[in-house]
Amino acid sequence: MKIEHIRNFCIIAHVDHGKSTLADRLLELTNTVSERDMQEQLLDSMALERERGVTIKASAVRMKYDARDGQTYIINLIDTPGHVDFTYEVSRALQACEGAILVVDASQGIEAQTLSNVYLALEQDLELLPVINKIDLAAAQPEEVANDVKELLGTPVEEMPRISAKNGLGISDLLDKVIADVPPPSTDQAEKLRALVFDSHYDAYKGVIAYVRVVDGNINTRGLLKLFATGARFEPVEIGVFDPVMRATGELGAGEVGYIATGLKSVQECRVGDTITLAKNGAGQALPGYEQVKPMVFAGIYPTNNEDYADLRDALEKLQLNDASLVYQPETSQALNFGFRVGFLGLFHMEIIQERLEREYDLDILATAPSVEYRVLQRDGNTLSIDSPALLPDEGTIDEIHEPWMKIQIYVPQTYIGPVMDLTLNKRGLYETTEYLDASRVILHFAIPLSEIIIDFYDKLKSVTQGYASLDYQFYEYRAGDLVKVEVLVNEDSVDALAMICHREDAYHRGQRLVSRLKALIPRQMFAVPVQAAIGKRVISRANVKALRKDVLAKCYGGDVTRKKKLLERQKKGKKRMKMIGSVEVPQEAFMALLSLDE
Repeated sequence: MKIEHIRNFCIIAHVDHGKSTLADRLLELTNTVSERDMQEQLLDSMALERERGVTIKASAVRMKYDARDGQTYIINLIDTPGHVDFTYEVSRALQACEGAILVVDASQGIEAQTLSNVYLALEQDLELLPVINKIDLAAAQPEEVANDVKELLGTPVEEMPRISAKNGLGISDLLDKVIADVPPPSTDQAEKLRALVFDSHYDAYKGVIAYVRVVDGNINTRGLLKLFATGARFEPVEIGVFDPVMRATGELGAGEVGYIATGLKSVQECRVGDTITLAKNGAGQALPGYEQVKPMVFAGIYPTNNEDYADLRDALEKLQLNDASLVYQPETSQALNFGFRVGFLGLFHMEIIQERLEREYDLDILATAPSVEYRVLQRDGNTLSIDSPALLPDEGTIDEIHEPWMKIQIYVPQTYIGPVMDLTLNKRGLYETTEYLDASRVILHFAIPLSEIIIDFYDKLKSVTQGYASLDYQFYEYRAGDLVKVEVLVNEDSVDALAMICHREDAYHRGQRLVSRLKALIPRQMFAVPVQAAIGKRVISRANVKALRKDVLAKCYGGDVTRKKKLLERQKKGKKRMKMIGSVEVPQEAFMALLSLDE
């Protein structure tokens, strides 16, 4: 196939604006999938993706289309995740394309990830084709939404196709517009082989399958290849294309999108954004933009039954084979025994991994409250990175604690500016600017600590705006803060899994609320159990779980009062001994109490 007859494009949109449904209609129109094999959200292969209606893993498909000009074109579609946690993967997928269809819901208009993905596409210098979807809905306002998009991109209103991906309206015209407007791939004939890895997954028989876009040169199964960033070398097991299942072709030319079965045993060796070239006499320079993805949110994951520890380790290993951004290491807690400290890209990523562990591997797990990575500057000049409050060194050795801050953009109708301001400023957010999208909607820009938004910020935002707000965020910088570790002591023993790092101003209130919750949750013993919150050696809050009292005088009737005193004294000594050797079990609900301290 001539390179002039190849088109590479992706579909970008906010969550639930119809990306996957549009991809289904394109597959039907080009007869890539037979009517018998067709199903909704065909490119979303995970049960979880279908259930939640979100794309978690990028996928690619090759379609053949006979255009109105009489030519046959090869069209490569890359379906990208829509959630903000996977922004880096989206940016690599965009780098593999020349064009992007921007899908905007006719009833909801421009939202957070719509704008975020537009900026990503413009950074990669892609041809943007805005499309107004869901025009068949009763609440659709295609003309108003088209005017909003015109103000954003400058595209004339009449040039935006109005489609319904669900009913198939306008899909054929859209495909012809893609062929007319999206430029064919360009290549440097003098450059040696360079192929961009935009995604990968693990196959038990073929090893790591790298999803690639060949930028320069061509690939066949005869040469030894290498990866620039990791230095891994391999001989391809299989080379082919997605239509939409993997079909071996033996080679890929410049401008084409396909896969390489590398035979490598770990996705860590073949990371998203890396460049594949020839091991001998290969290209001298990698394709730009490669970054190693770093987790932003950390949580402890423990099996509720300690016998399942080995099963949990195996499950995390298998998940890591397909997800290079997932990192974990063994961790021991006094309260929860053996488990793992796991790093995630964000809260949605954490939710997905948790659900997959429970559903796909049938594990009963307990996740501690999520925390972020802090940088601790010690008085001796050393710098520590810690992702668990339990690892924070003694207060006397610390000079400064730096925490990650995020830049957030909140898209909201003007009527909700006040509640959003209150919520964000209460979470230590700093207001920056207000940007007006139109007469009724604004974008509020804030800087806010990541630790304040990872637990319940999004839920509260939706609550105060009656579901109208949408949120986008990016990492900003590390800033020094007046942070302290609040420890929890149950029966004078520190419970490391309940420790938290928070701002000194909030420490007293959060400690008090947590102690009150624990007092209600910890079961009563035969002796009084003190529950304390402390900063260093100073106790800031205390409550006692009252003792269960056995009535030892029940059978003692009549006789001298000294008999009763003797029995009560014996009970007192027994309780004292019991308290010295007794242990208090902290229930699972206590760890969940950390997630709702601000309510």
